[in-house]
Amino acid sequence: MKAIAYRHSLPIDDPNSLIDVELPMPQVSGHDLLVKVAAVSVNPVDCKVRRNVDPQGSTKILGWDACGTVAALGSEVSLFKVGDAVYYAGDITRSGSNAEYQLVDERIVGHKPASLSDAEAAALPLTSITAWEMLFDRLDINKNSKTKPILLVVGAAGGVGSILVQLAKKLSQAIVIGTASRPQTQDWVKQLGADFVLDHSKALKPQLEQLKLGEVSHVACTTHAHEHLTTLVDILKPQGKLAIIEYAGPALDINLLKDKSISLHWEFMFTRAKHTTEDILEQHHLLNQVAKLIDQGSLKTTLGKNMGKINAENLRKAHQLSESNKAIGKLVLDGF
Repeated sequence: MKAIAYRHSLPIDDPNSLIDVELPMPQVSGHDLLVKVAAVSVNPVDCKVRRNVDPQGSTKILGWDACGTVAALGSEVSLFKVGDAVYYAGDITRSGSNAEYQLVDERIVGHKPASLSDAEAAALPLTSITAWEMLFDRLDINKNSKTKPILLVVGAAGGVGSILVQLAKKLSQAIVIGTASRPQTQDWVKQLGADFVLDHSKALKPQLEQLKLGEVSHVACTTHAHEHLTTLVDILKPQGKLAIIEYAGPALDINLLKDKSISLHWEFMFTRAKHTTEDILEQHHLLNQVAKLIDQGSLKTTLGKNMGKINAENLRKAHQLSESNKAIGKLVLDGF
């Protein structure tokens, strides 16, 4: 089968950073589905793994977003049948989706939204799972409160932010404030339904004070948490909640959270699959719920740009655009 791989960690402008290869067909077992991949999308995690995890000459397949058709079933599969259209984000410990066929555990797979094209559906899984878990499992945005939650989404125009804003508006009572730094991205966030949009390249506190909404109760920070932390602690109410998705590094001083008893919540959407948690099936259910909301017209795809056919040249271009931090929505490739 055709696949796009990397064998050494190289800058994306190097033609060997991602290469076209031929690999044997994977063999199903257990809960595995063998999926014939129709479309994939690129996430920041693809670029981070390519840059930081050197296979030292072995062939590694990236990609953690796909839409396709079930081609074969493992012996323990009960949720799907051959021919089903599916979408999923996969497992970071297994071979990725940048290949004609991929093995994936049925318990982290959802039925594809019927109203979307393959490319539109491929834009959704990883960011939808991340946003859903961040909002409802980590921040617990729907927990009973005497006041309406005020949610600040930092980086609202990115892949996670784009779906998180929509989910918060459709499935919670929160006032949703998004941040974006360019006119194009600010317009995008407004179209997604945010109540207010702020410019995170400028001081956030004065912008918030002008809205006269009161203190922020929840923050979903999708990018550069270490740069924003001091400000976020300042604007969060006592006992507020902060969720992040990036590795913290030494620059993230969590001691700043102590005075207000602000709780810090990590979101890593690969946790359930990587550790085969007892609630692993929740990702199957939430992807089906997202598909239902899409087909009802309550949510829309976050596809930003279609980069063309699935091959090494186009995938390098997608990684390059992702690394520039100038992409709006998701970058998708479809067809081999």
